[in-house]
Amino acid sequence: MTAAVFFGCAFIAFGPALALYIFTIATDPLRIIFLIVGAFFWVISLLLSSLVWVGGRAITDNRDGTNREISAGSLSLSRKWFRFAYYRLLRKANEGLKTINPDEPAPSMRLLAYVSGLGFGIMSGVFSFVNTLSDSLGPGTVGIHGDSPYFFLNSAFMTQVIILLHMFWGIIFFDGCEKKNWYPLLAVILTHLLVSALTFLNPQYEISLVSAYMIMVLTGIWAFFVAGGSRRSLKRYLLCQDKNFLLYSQRSR
Repeated sequence: MTAAVFFGCAFIAFGPALALYIFTIATDPLRIIFLIVGAFFWVISLLLSSLVWVGGRAITDNRDGTNREISAGSLSLSRKWFRFAYYRLLRKANEGLKTINPDEPAPSMRLLAYVSGLGFGIMSGVFSFVNTLSDSLGPGTVGIHGDSPYFFLNSAFMTQVIILLHMFWGIIFFDGCEKKNWYPLLAVILTHLLVSALTFLNPQYEISLVSAYMIMVLTGIWAFFVAGGSRRSLKRYLLCQDKNFLLYSQRSR
């Protein structure tokens, strides 16, 4: 039973990200590099927020509740700073690729936003869920003392939400930077803080999880249209009228 829980929760949490990686990234070495670098930037942001956590722990005299809120807020904000830093790096790298090989089209910023966002999301999911996932192998029984027996399942679905949200946030964030429109950037920051705050409601999973999924759906729709999608293109894809349909355009801006 513990093995079934382990593999089931693992596929729920990381299945969509794995599918996206296999079908859209694994075939291109350059995309793999950008994905890994994006994951590395997320790790650096985690290191920065951990320093804030240590400082907050000392200031608040080890009051875990206050320190938890400080850590969640600092981690959300640090991710956005490093996402912006990665955007600047990708802009420079894209210009360099055009200079080195002008005959080959450089990856579009929309594509790079998707790849880097998925890298952020995968690394976030790994760090937040791997320890919990390992506990599902036992020993012990979840809920034996009156706690929710669906702890691992809810954690898996929440991890899935966070991974996909990072991908959507990356697309929206990069588009805002490209157009020098700061409202999408502010929306990304606020929704990230909101989703982080929803986890404080646990174990009231029906509230936190449903709310997080609603935010994910709305953010995904926004990211779809930002990435160049339209109702017509979506309809043609669903009806299999356009076999070469790509959500993320390969053309450079």
